[in-house]
Amino acid sequence: MDISVIPIGNSKGIRLSKTVIEKYNIQDTVELILEKGFMILKPKTAPRKDWEKSFKKMHENGDDKSLMSDVFDDENFEEWS
Repeated sequence: MDISVIPIGNSKGIRLSKTVIEKYNIQDTVELILEKGFMILKPKTAPRKDWEKSFKKMHENGDDKSLMSDVFDDENFEEWS
């Protein structure tokens, strides 16, 4: 795919089509990776964004309880002595 380099103020840039932006889920930022002879644009994501808010809501709803006991019924603590 050929993309034209266009002037943007004193710099130059590229324009990505809406199709490419949607296909690769590009939001606000892309990561530029420079390799030998290549430039790679990679969508920048924040996979843990808003986790703090979600965890707070879970705590308020009582949904943050442990699903497993810390100790199993068949554990023998004497062998650790």
